[in-house]
Amino acid sequence: MRKWIFPLWSVRFVTRFHFGGPVSAQPSAPDRRFSTTTALSWIVSIVFNVVLPIVTYNQLTDRGWSEFAALAVSGLWPLADTVVYLIWHRRIDEFAVITMIFMVLTLVVTGIGPHSTRLLLVKDSAVTGLFGVVCLVSLATPRPLMFYLGRKFGTDGTKEGVARWNGMWEQLPGFRRTLKTITMVWGVGYVVEAAARIALSYALSTSAMVGVNSALSYGMPVVLITWTITYSKRARARGEAASAAAAAAAESAPAAA
Repeated sequence: MRKWIFPLWSVRFVTRFHFGGPVSAQPSAPDRRFSTTTALSWIVSIVFNVVLPIVTYNQLTDRGWSEFAALAVSGLWPLADTVVYLIWHRRIDEFAVITMIFMVLTLVVTGIGPHSTRLLLVKDSAVTGLFGVVCLVSLATPRPLMFYLGRKFGTDGTKEGVARWNGMWEQLPGFRRTLKTITMVWGVGYVVEAAARIALSYALSTSAMVGVNSALSYGMPVVLITWTITYSKRARARGEAASAAAAAAAESAPAAA
């Protein structure tokens, strides 16, 4: 179960790092607000969408429940988070919705076909591959997947902060390009990783593939996070340089006139 949690958790880390803190209506305001309301919102989201589903799944399977039944019960936690978030913020929590979608996909994949060890490895790979497919498909929509995940973890959660995030998307071409590029690279990365794991599942012995499977499951997020941090730093530097050049040009224009 932790295999499909990793892409979502990695995205949470990247969006937090890239934007250097929550986007709010007042970027220069003290971080006190973030340390209370925003931090509490994040803690609730991670507990309901990551910690409780994993704990519930492991506890139920250890007690003899089938994977399908354990996943079904674990999916109640993100649903509860969506209800709490809707009552609290008066809008849907994108992270909880995505988590529920992947739980449903995992249920479907788990219930298909015989449950041989090799096929279970293939099914496990297919779920993370679906995350890559979702990333790539979202590029054909008005806003890519990383826009919504970034809005969840890159803002302070207030209406003003969300509005500013939406405004950055509408007004800054570099911002749009950065989110689209990150979405594309993560999509391709997880599709390639899933294809490699599926191919290796039939080329290697089961015992060897268990180790390779774990290495790839943890290795791909590390590679993608490292690339994203490097790319984001460069994109942010280019954006700041462009803004500084535009400001300098605006100041020099009246003098020239």
